Amino acid sequence: MAAPVDDMFSRCVDPAKASNCVEARFIDKVKGKGLFAKRPFKKGDTIFIEQPLVSSQFLWNALYKYRACEYCLRALETAEENARRLSGRAALSLPHPELCKVRPDRHQACPHCQVMYCSAECRQAAWEQHHRLLCIGSSHHDPDHPLNKLQDAWRSVHYPPETSSIMIMARMVATIKQAQDKERWQRLFSHFCSRTANEEEEIVHKLLGEKFQGQLSLLRNLFTTALYEDRLSQWFTPEGFRSLFSLVGTNGQGIGTSSLSQWVHACDALELPSQQREQLDALIDQLYKDIDKEVRIYECFLCCAGNHSCVPNAEASFPDNNFLLHLSALSDISPGEEICISYLDGCQRERSRHSRHKILRENYLFVCSCQKCMSQMDDADMTSEEEEEEEEAEGETEGDDMEDEMTDV
Repeated sequence: MAAPVDDMFSRCVDPAKASNCVEARFIDKVKGKGLFAKRPFKKGDTIFIEQPLVSSQFLWNALYKYRACEYCLRALETAEENARRLSGRAALSLPHPELCKVRPDRHQACPHCQVMYCSAECRQAAWEQHHRLLCIGSSHHDPDHPLNKLQDAWRSVHYPPETSSIMIMARMVATIKQAQDKERWQRLFSHFCSRTANEEEEIVHKLLGEKFQGQLSLLRNLFTTALYEDRLSQWFTPEGFRSLFSLVGTNGQGIGTSSLSQWVHACDALELPSQQREQLDALIDQLYKDIDKEVRIYECFLCCAGNHSCVPNAEASFPDNNFLLHLSALSDISPGEEICISYLDGCQRERSRHSRHKILRENYLFVCSCQKCMSQMDDADMTSEEEEEEEEAEGETEGDDMEDEMTDV
């Protein structure tokens, strides 16, 4: 969802360059604003690099000892530490340790609550944006501290795999309370999306399940106790909290960071004699067999990556192993053309129109009208699973017929 034109590129690494390359335009009441090219882009070009408004590690991930910078989400484990923990092989030693980009000697802890950052710069940035308010000092092990109670309540109602985090909302409140220009931050957050009560109820229901009303009330009460601010009083009402919840649920962007993954990519680029290459590849293959899942997922609330298309001409990625989003062209883009990413992964985009619409409706509350969807309007209204079941049933029928024929013979 695009942010207001005035603030559109304020979180980009190079705001002036971004504003010279792309612009936000109002499309219609359904799609709202969109991102459009002001100059041509070639396939593979980086359109812009953007920092999220707020970001947070998923709360269950933190309990599982997935260590990441509390500000930029960069992995804090070395590739070897990551591989040892996930494989259960405490004595594992990885070759080419110089390829790991994690620098433990630069890590810094908050002197008050001991949460970790990848650098002094990230620690200071977090303190200046939201951590001064959210730092709980020596109370980080106190189960009765309001913020700890809020986080425990969230874990009790939203189990893995996580799709959102209450701490995104907490950091939104803290960011506004700490900001000198509070109106600007309120404007940035408030323009992400607006939903009707029914739509908000639908997305909250999806996040919290069948008994979401009671769960939502509990979370709102704890949220209010921990963070209430008169200036933001509308966010603490039942309707406002549901709206805020829906905003995060539909605009959050999950990202994965992994020091091990970066080390593997760096190893792939090494020029080695054939025997050494075979040995290294065998070690990596065995390592992945020993690991159930090595990518760490975090929540990242982003600003202006573009609207959705089932045939995107751009993609958002996180190649720096932190929260910086790189928007890159998947195909040549002409001036005046809308820049669209896909909210679906590659496999989901290959599913039927009805299946794609079901996913988008449930998670983002809109019906896609991209070129691909419009060209498939006459397709049967069935999900890909139904299509597969139908094909399997037809296959079984054909098999039964063949068996009957063979029996008769």
